[in-house]
Amino acid sequence: MRRPVVAAALTGFALRLGFVRFFPTTGGDSAAYLELARNLLDLHTYGLLRDGRLVPTDARPPGYPLFVAAVYSLAGRSTIALLVAQAILDVAACFLIAALAARLAPEPDRPRVRLAALWLAALCPFTANYTAVPLTEVLAVFLTSATLLLLVRAWQREEITGVSCDRLGWLLGGTAAGLATLVRPESPLLLASAGAVIGWTCAKRGQWLRIARIGIWLAAGLMLPLVPWGVRNAVTLGRVQFLASRYAEMTGDYVPRGFYAWTNTWLVRFRDVYLAPWKLELQPILIDDLPTYAFDSPEERERVARLLDEYNESLTITPQIDQGFAELARERTHRHPLRTWLAIPLERIATLWLTPRVELLPYTGHLTPLEDKWEYDRQDLLVTLALWLVNLVYLLLAAAGCWMLLARGRLAEARAPGSPLAGHAGLTVTLGPPGVMFLIAYVVIRTLFLTQVETPEPRYVLECFPVVIALAAQVWRRHESAR
Repeated sequence: MRRPVVAAALTGFALRLGFVRFFPTTGGDSAAYLELARNLLDLHTYGLLRDGRLVPTDARPPGYPLFVAAVYSLAGRSTIALLVAQAILDVAACFLIAALAARLAPEPDRPRVRLAALWLAALCPFTANYTAVPLTEVLAVFLTSATLLLLVRAWQREEITGVSCDRLGWLLGGTAAGLATLVRPESPLLLASAGAVIGWTCAKRGQWLRIARIGIWLAAGLMLPLVPWGVRNAVTLGRVQFLASRYAEMTGDYVPRGFYAWTNTWLVRFRDVYLAPWKLELQPILIDDLPTYAFDSPEERERVARLLDEYNESLTITPQIDQGFAELARERTHRHPLRTWLAIPLERIATLWLTPRVELLPYTGHLTPLEDKWEYDRQDLLVTLALWLVNLVYLLLAAAGCWMLLARGRLAEARAPGSPLAGHAGLTVTLGPPGVMFLIAYVVIRTLFLTQVETPEPRYVLECFPVVIALAAQVWRRHESAR
């Protein structure tokens, strides 16, 4: 078994080095993260330059800048060194995902499932791709994988081995979630997902004290990494802030909530993000660039044009302009509430999950018009189609693995002595092995949360890929989970 494991690790590392070598890039937030790391090292201040003055900030959580600063301290201020460090960390995350997948499988199948998950994680181009950019995704995926593994382990120790309360396990799981929160501020969703499943399961059994005990240890673990950050913000900024601000604004910045409320009534495609939100206060926003579904009538289009003309004069969203967009958002939602609260979120889910994920690669990600793409940009079409299919394969494998975990037992199991389904044919659908519902709940809750984020960026679901891969690996089981 050692040779396949080593081969998977080396292959995964080579894939990531390939992205680092041939597709290095930067993201919109890369400059801010790197500046925060440099200011930490040089000026011992967590802040950004504003008008030539260093201003302390809590606009972005400190986890990733601290990681960058650590790499800079050990290997020099080299972007290549940072990206190689991310490649190593991402391979380490593959082993965490493999361990998570193995915990979901029956004991006889664990080596097989573990190896399958390791290969699936090592060869996943979507997580590997982000090793080539200075962004939070690699570190967030690593910490998410660790948190999920610790939570599933603690739950299984209580449910299977009969431990009354795995205090250390829950504490470590909460701490891992706290560290993840210092990288991505929505990471407490990990504990919310686990809490929902634990609460529902224990409430059905009347185990109210158990809910309280687990909740206390999870909360204690979560706060351990966050308290120093909250104290720093209280001392430096005069406010207790445990999470980064939602809009990554600096102190005193005006947040155009009305503008974002308006875009939330029509923006469903990742390409639309470049047309409005990412131009805000940087470039003019042109009415002719916006898609037709951003307006319900010619009169509404004219109102938007007037607001944008006023914005384009100074590239600033004033409270008056923002109020105009807020009014448009209210009107659009009043006219079509199902569009805002159902259709738009569903379309965003499709954007987040059913995508070729080429946003960091020199390809458009467009498959249409098919005839023109084949004639004039065949390489772009083939790469986009290939990655779209790879993404679909991972999701289909995950769906199949999820079904295998949830559907337990065949006719013999249903007829086992003492079974409430004795005499009934077919499969018995249950909650599956302990911990499975944690993973499913996390994917569902995080996806629903992301539908309400201002920009539906496909990279935001990469933190769900540890679950996708762990579930997909279950397809390689040979034994029924009930045996």
